[in-house]
Amino acid sequence: MTFPTLVQLPSYDDVEVVVPAPDSGPGNWAGAASAVLVDGVFWLTWRVRRPLTDGRGVTVVVARSDDGVSFEPVTQVHRDTFGAESFERPVLVPVPGLGWRLYLSCATPGSKHWWVDSLTAPTVEELPMGHQQVVLAGDAHTAVKDPVVTFGDDGWEMWLCCHPLDEAGQEDRMTTRRLTSDDGLAWTDRGEVLAGRPGEWDARGARVAAVLPGSPLTVLYDGRADAASNWYEQTGVARWDGTRLVPEDLAPIASPHSDGAFRYAAAVALPDGRTRFYVESARPDGAHDLVTCVR
Repeated sequence: MTFPTLVQLPSYDDVEVVVPAPDSGPGNWAGAASAVLVDGVFWLTWRVRRPLTDGRGVTVVVARSDDGVSFEPVTQVHRDTFGAESFERPVLVPVPGLGWRLYLSCATPGSKHWWVDSLTAPTVEELPMGHQQVVLAGDAHTAVKDPVVTFGDDGWEMWLCCHPLDEAGQEDRMTTRRLTSDDGLAWTDRGEVLAGRPGEWDARGARVAAVLPGSPLTVLYDGRADAASNWYEQTGVARWDGTRLVPEDLAPIASPHSDGAFRYAAAVALPDGRTRFYVESARPDGAHDLVTCVR
């Protein structure tokens, strides 16, 4: 099924670097970000990652900005607080009546397993000392990570990346499941809604990255063709058909540099009707910067 593309999409054209990679060369990445606009302030959270030999995902940073481009760090969380071997995508969400919640993707040491943890506090500054609670533990068969979390009149909704652990050496495969919740902590699994398509650019897996403003429900998702492209995902578009997310028949959006990665997009609706995107994007030396553009 093919849909007409009615939404503006991010691309590498005219991007600005928001957070540069922590160092030069492959494996040094700033990204896997999420962002929200609350009372005129942009809040951005991202993980800082180094190569496998230098510690992988080490910290999660939360920062604020008045213009969406120049950010001032407010607080950070270290993986050791959670006994995690690595961090991946964090999500920052305002929680009515409570303050703020930071969801964290945590790697179980010595395994391919991941779980989703959380911190809740009255202010962003207090998050490192906030209430900690495991949100989704995963199990022996499935690693869970990289949630996309939204809150609205209908309650909480999550798009969760799942990696099967049933076949050694093939754990990079990924699908997306949809979950709902009344409080953002206890979740009900509504089933798989997005998976890779055999023979297509996303054959190895598909992970929802961002829910776009407007209707019908449209998302950006990360995909890749094979295991060798792990960590170098590119961005596709899919729309909700009432039961599943159906990918558009479009070429993926990529960086023109090095490994081509253009992944973990986040989308923030602006008051003027446009959308500010944040994306982890490859640069010529193989490192990944966190970049932004407005469409």
